[in-house]
Amino acid sequence: MGEKKRIGIIICDRYRRCAGGKCFRSLRNREGAFSRYRGMDIELVGYTSCDGCPGGNIEYAVDEMKKNGADVIHLATGLVVGYPPCPHITYFYNFIEKKYDLEVIYGTHPIPQKYLTMHNQLGTWNDPEWDEIIQATLADEKTRLSYD
Repeated sequence: MGEKKRIGIIICDRYRRCAGGKCFRSLRNREGAFSRYRGMDIELVGYTSCDGCPGGNIEYAVDEMKKNGADVIHLATGLVVGYPPCPHITYFYNFIEKKYDLEVIYGTHPIPQKYLTMHNQLGTWNDPEWDEIIQATLADEKTRLSYD
């Protein structure tokens, strides 16, 4: 493989018991927000939760991930698709980018179809700001259904 990327993943604390199955599957298959790494070697250098609202672990987790060589931090799809989505997600993005000078990506695995359907019904992502946030995790319907 070519260039190597070292990534950290931060999940929503609501899912703190999550074993990471969808994130790790999409990482392995280079789907969702991980499609950007096709043809690249990847090393996962950290996986943790935000520690609950308002994100008390963001500062400490990213500091450790950077010390472990992180080039990029992914704010997991669970922060995007939860009911409600994380109210601090854009703050986390901006904070990590500014404080740690790291690339930050919204999302990990593709948005499952059932979440896309419900959020469309709720109008959750009608704000133009959400276009950027969900873009990397939108996939074709077949892929979305495989993540339901």
